[in-house]
Amino acid sequence: MVIIQTKKITKKFGNITAVNELDLEIEEGEIFGLLGPNGAGKTTLISMLCTLLKPTAGSATVNSFDVFTQQLKVRKSIGIVFQEPSVDDLLSGRENLELHGMLYGMDAKEREKKIDEMLKLVDLVDRANDPVSTYSGGMRRRLEIARGLMHKPKILFLDEPTLGLDPASRKNIWDYIKSLAKEKSTTMVLTTHYMEEADMLCNRIGIISSGKIIALGTPAELKRKVGEDIVRIKGTTDLEKLKRYKFVKKVEVDGEYTELILDNAAENLQTLLAACSKLDSVEVRAVTLNDVFLHYTGKEIHDEEEGEGSWFERVMRVGGTRA
Repeated sequence: MVIIQTKKITKKFGNITAVNELDLEIEEGEIFGLLGPNGAGKTTLISMLCTLLKPTAGSATVNSFDVFTQQLKVRKSIGIVFQEPSVDDLLSGRENLELHGMLYGMDAKEREKKIDEMLKLVDLVDRANDPVSTYSGGMRRRLEIARGLMHKPKILFLDEPTLGLDPASRKNIWDYIKSLAKEKSTTMVLTTHYMEEADMLCNRIGIISSGKIIALGTPAELKRKVGEDIVRIKGTTDLEKLKRYKFVKKVEVDGEYTELILDNAAENLQTLLAACSKLDSVEVRAVTLNDVFLHYTGKEIHDEEEGEGSWFERVMRVGGTRA
């Protein structure tokens, strides 16, 4: 079942079109990754889906509710885990969840039951009554996820959910996210600049640029579209001959090195190297999602994302005038 749908959704800020007639469908229970460089439109798109911004044209539904006319129902259908910590350090984990439940109008009995369920889900039962100020970074992120799920949202928006965490804590968060999607049928919309995270978690990925989705598919599908392997050669090569091979999808020269994207290096590498009259070194690696991102946008996602703050901060910083 489609739980998020946009039809030619558009957002303009004066003469600038941040989101341009974008069509998108996200299925219930799906972990969907939205990747894009700064200014591509992802902040604006998510803000419209969360009803923080009103679209200029087109339409969108979230959990079958219209973002124009049913904003309150949309907001009750979603949870948000911000990039920056937003839980209260002076309160305990249990008190933070209690406060959130009260804000969403949950009665006392329902709150108590849900708090116990969420604390168990994120493995914080033993630390539930301790001040959040004593929590590690991984524990805080788990509490943020628990809070985002307190009111039983159908969709959870996750903004850089593991930013700044150590590898072990990041792995734990990945496990929680995957289990939520599988066991609770919670739909996740994820932004991240960790390509490994997107590869591990996302059922599908959409790459957005200039306000449009320019690539959409599973991580494996997107990598296959770009190529299977990258070969980096230092030495004398016949570039024109290399370009004529059908299995070679792209050739670039970088100083002393020639870099090629090709299909099935295991089968074709020997033929490729025969076109080289002199070899100093050869490196072979598989295509990654970072290569996919670079292929479609011409930019490195790490360079684009760092230092810019969360999507919520970006849209609120200037009153919703930045994509």
